[in-house]
Amino acid sequence: MGPMATHVITGAGSGIGAAVARRLHARGDDLVLHARDAGRAKELAAGFPGARTLVGDLADPDRLSWAFSHQSLPDRVDSLLHIAGVVELGQVGDLTPKSWHHQMNVNLIAPAELTRHFLPQLRAARGHVIFVNSGAGLSAGAGWSGYAASKHGLKALADALRQEEHASGVRVTSVYPGRTASPMQAKVHQQEGKEYDPEKWIDPESVATTILMALDLPRDAEVHDLSVRPGR
Repeated sequence: MGPMATHVITGAGSGIGAAVARRLHARGDDLVLHARDAGRAKELAAGFPGARTLVGDLADPDRLSWAFSHQSLPDRVDSLLHIAGVVELGQVGDLTPKSWHHQMNVNLIAPAELTRHFLPQLRAARGHVIFVNSGAGLSAGAGWSGYAASKHGLKALADALRQEEHASGVRVTSVYPGRTASPMQAKVHQQEGKEYDPEKWIDPESVATTILMALDLPRDAEVHDLSVRPGR
């Protein structure tokens, strides 16, 4: 990434997204932080002085285009970081279409739609698209069907995009973190009926380090897939 790169980030409000945003902000890069609504955008702007915000509901990807048409989008985009995600555990015998749609919309269709929107800028900058996937994007266990299906889909999106845009100089990376100490993990434990101990899981800062490594690699190399597992 050159001086003063511009990064569009989803999920900057907590966990891995917040860690990545903090690191890029600290080194003086320009941030465009996606937020669900105006209230959330205000909080993000306060937390990251100088950052711009972009409002749109990832749970309603059909309306993202309309939402963005009423806001000024960045002219330059060096990286698009898809870090937002939702998880709803449940057996196939219990999950409703509502639950399937919600996870597919936020975890898969919204990233595809955001990518479509920013591809012209990414091509111009020979930029980088990073998808924060999950271990569940590589294998699915009992209770994880909806989430894992959305993340398997996200892997397919990244793999196809990488081949389509390679000639344009756009790099595409999927990162597959294991369980990470974040609000999402606390929610997963609650859904599993287990006690949550953040000490057992990966620190979001460590995942952020791997994302910045992929982002900062010289142009002669591209990280395709990066699995990050708990080290203790």
